[in-house]
Amino acid sequence: MLLFDTHADTLFKLCFPYGENQEMDVTKEKLLRGGVSVQVMAMFVGRSDLPSIQFAFDKMLAKKEELKQNGFRQVDDLKEAKEGEGAFMLSVEGCDLLDGHGEMLSDWRKQGVRMAALTWNYDNCVATPASKDSTTGLKPFGREAVREMQRLGMAVDVSHLNEKGFYELLEMGVVPLASHSCCRKLCDHVRNLTDDQLKALFSAGGYVGVNFYPAFLQKSGKATLSHVCDHVIHMLEMGGEGHIGFGSDFDGIETKPEGLSGPQDFPTLLDALRRRGLNEKLIRGIAGENLLRYYEQF
Repeated sequence: MLLFDTHADTLFKLCFPYGENQEMDVTKEKLLRGGVSVQVMAMFVGRSDLPSIQFAFDKMLAKKEELKQNGFRQVDDLKEAKEGEGAFMLSVEGCDLLDGHGEMLSDWRKQGVRMAALTWNYDNCVATPASKDSTTGLKPFGREAVREMQRLGMAVDVSHLNEKGFYELLEMGVVPLASHSCCRKLCDHVRNLTDDQLKALFSAGGYVGVNFYPAFLQKSGKATLSHVCDHVIHMLEMGGEGHIGFGSDFDGIETKPEGLSGPQDFPTLLDALRRRGLNEKLIRGIAGENLLRYYEQF
């Protein structure tokens, strides 16, 4: 079975360790134990207040080359994925680094970047995040950048984007991806997608990777495998069959659902979904086939 995870902050944590727990959620050994085919690793440059986001970006590019030298295979096309290999694909989280220079996207693509989140939690030259005001969405340069991303075969990631920007993308005819997002109906957090957004995204042919961060799963901030299943099932009820997967946010979250501490626990999560009544066709889709189908548009 193919198994993909559309978001982890592993590269950033390897370069800039943070928090009390320095243990890596994602390692080659854990990916192999979990049967993960491809882990998408985000190069996080979503903070314009960092002293040098270019320095951070370059350091993460160097780190991904080091991973390749140490036995990781970088995948540019998910059709190249092999069951249980533990390969990786690149994404960018936050387009702050562009700073009005759309030509930089071609350089990202040459490095193997296949998706880019327009914002993180800070306003930038491309768009406005969900954590900020709702009166502005895509910026003029943002529209240019999105068109170029589409031309280059990069998915436009709407995780962290505000609702206005989300709907403006759909009006442009973009089929976006939310690499690590949950359902606002089940947990009222501004980072989560509303039912209307989910329906619109699925209707357009988009994709959502369910986030494992407890604060996005459960209002109390404490979550279990069952809560992850709740969000998957709710998305299915919103018309998400064929459009749902996993976007763990491993190495970017300091707390995790009980029973889901890293990619080695994906088999346990899949078994939990089976116990909730999902058949093998749905399981295979959520694990990997849905994302593979999503990328056929590029």
